[in-house]
Amino acid sequence: MFKNMIVYRIAPQWQVELTQVEEALAKMPFLECGATQEKSLGWVPPRGDAHGPLAESVGGQWILRFMVESKVLPGSVLARRVKEKAERIEQETGRKPGRKESKELKDEAKLDLLPMAFTKQASIWVWIDPTARLLVLDTGSQGRADEVVTLLVEALPGLSVSLLDIKTSPQAAMAHWLKEQEPPVGFTVDRECELKSANEEKAVVKYGRHPLDIAEVQGHIDAGKLPTKLALTWDDRVSFLLTERLQVRKLQFLDTVFEGRGGDEGGFDTDVAIATGELSKLIPDLIEALGGESTP
Repeated sequence: MFKNMIVYRIAPQWQVELTQVEEALAKMPFLECGATQEKSLGWVPPRGDAHGPLAESVGGQWILRFMVESKVLPGSVLARRVKEKAERIEQETGRKPGRKESKELKDEAKLDLLPMAFTKQASIWVWIDPTARLLVLDTGSQGRADEVVTLLVEALPGLSVSLLDIKTSPQAAMAHWLKEQEPPVGFTVDRECELKSANEEKAVVKYGRHPLDIAEVQGHIDAGKLPTKLALTWDDRVSFLLTERLQVRKLQFLDTVFEGRGGDEGGFDTDVAIATGELSKLIPDLIEALGGESTP
């Protein structure tokens, strides 16, 4: 649970109960794609129980799960079917289909093939912290995050969210930490980094499993390359990769998080409690490390 984070701030005027969230999501449950449907999306029970609640509360933290299913239709297969249709028309009429007719043939071919196409599913965990006014999405794709947020805003009356507005850009902060070898309090710099040139060449240098406290890295920064990704560890408890867009990827909870838990075998409630408990402390520390949030 939670391998990535894109974090939004919820506007203070939004005040609702969990039951209201449940009612709103129930209007858009996930249904598998129909025979000729390319894509389907909606909400599924977070616990995985059939007909279970679509909004769960664990320790005051609200957990939702968004599901997307899409048909996999290779472009080469579609092109071959369109070509077959076009050749048949040419044989029967002696003319080649025009641009408009070719588009119609493509639509027809897609409808022919969709019932036979494979499907793939992907889900996104959605965490709402109503007290801290945070909305956190478990995705590394801003496009997918935008899709989920748009649907949430449409479904939940009065909901207004915005990406965190930080005083210091992650890129500037990461460059400072690497150049000066001074990570923020509570954080350590790990052994993965990507540096990218801002000029037309867009040169990229990547380090993996490599010490970053070396003159070579500082030389790249002096030459104008800026960090786009940097591996960090927070409080010896959570490691992650921070990106220039303030996305958190490759989240991993370290052994210290699980010390003293005995024979706890986990489960949904335990997983949620661990994830939200740690991340609800990490997020404000990361915000502080980046100079705090900008005030309107």
